[in-house]
Amino acid sequence: MGRKTEKKAYAKVNLGLDIIGRREDGYHLVRMVMQQIGLYDVLTFEETEAPGVRLCLAEDCTIPDISDMPLDDRNLIVRGAKAVIEKYGIAAGVTITLEKHIPMAAGMAGGSTDCAAALRGVAELFETGSTPEELAELGVRLGADVPYCLMGGTALAEGIGEKLTRLPDLPECEFVIIKPSFGVSTKDVYTAYDSQDPAEVEHPDIDGMVSALKEGSLTGVTARLGNVLEPVTVARHPKIRRIEEHLRELGIMSTIMTGSGPTVFGILPKGEETGESPAGEADPWITELQERLAGDGISAMIFVTGRD
Repeated sequence: MGRKTEKKAYAKVNLGLDIIGRREDGYHLVRMVMQQIGLYDVLTFEETEAPGVRLCLAEDCTIPDISDMPLDDRNLIVRGAKAVIEKYGIAAGVTITLEKHIPMAAGMAGGSTDCAAALRGVAELFETGSTPEELAELGVRLGADVPYCLMGGTALAEGIGEKLTRLPDLPECEFVIIKPSFGVSTKDVYTAYDSQDPAEVEHPDIDGMVSALKEGSLTGVTARLGNVLEPVTVARHPKIRRIEEHLRELGIMSTIMTGSGPTVFGILPKGEETGESPAGEADPWITELQERLAGDGISAMIFVTGRD
């Protein structure tokens, strides 16, 4: 038997997402407050004598319609694993089994966090002695969110997302996450954003949010939730606004879309109740939310989790 190790790959949400410019190569310059949450995928790594990287899906994935996920070089997991193998001249191979729970194309960095786990997992499996900086250098070549996913926690991301400043942890709270079944084209969202009159864009208070985190004020953070991409995405997918309205009607006043969408999340202080505490899928609170969404013709996955 070859060596074996396992890594969890945690999802993220954007507490704040601002765009402050654009580089000549087309990449947008951002200022974002990123938060890791307790929803995660599990990746298992097993050494093989035969060289190369083999990716397969575990039987207990909970995400529907995953059968069309590419398992070759189009997948960031494979590319991340190969990057480590090539950098350190590893002769052996690895089989990676992915247990997928983070929704895909959801604005939650599902691909990037899996890639970060692949970098860490393969480096640990083969005892490369890689530093966090070395892995981040490999990661940014694969995706702008990968360095953050390697860091985790609460962080300010700048540049194209690769310049990171660790922030104090977000105070304890619960996230109610709704991922509708429809998808959003990130490219189309950014194209539409670029076509706006800059004077009409309402920018979130990122500096104020950073100050609130340093003060340990959850209400200071939730009062400043903001995403410059949300108006663009909502204009094309008005059901996103309806999801937020349903959350507010149920008592969750702090709601926002993450990334380019379509996922929406709400924040509750730890232990706060909205009639019934959102403790799981069978809870009456969750059942009511599901019924409300269904009444609007919205099919969605609902998650309740804390910050990681």
